[in-house]
Amino acid sequence: MNTVVWIHYARPRPHWYALCATDQAAHRSTWASVAAASAEGGAHHVGRYHVRGQHDYETVEIWQFASAERAADHWARLTAAGYNEWFAFANNLGLATHVQP
Repeated sequence: MNTVVWIHYARPRPHWYALCATDQAAHRSTWASVAAASAEGGAHHVGRYHVRGQHDYETVEIWQFASAERAADHWARLTAAGYNEWFAFANNLGLATHVQP
């Protein structure tokens, strides 16, 4: 079975740090709801990892989706929830032919 792998790099934008902990938690809760909906739709969250060394981003998150369209839908729901306002990011899509959840 072919699976689309979504690799998402991110780092907080400077104004993220100006938010109080309560507001940060509210945003994270909204984005967690987006992730939960994707998982309920069959996506698999492989993990979120801290990036070490000299890199433009702080974290990398890896997901598996059944199609590129489902990955794009996940991203569209995150951006509709304001994620891209608070985090700088880079996204990559790839095709994995032998992925185990």
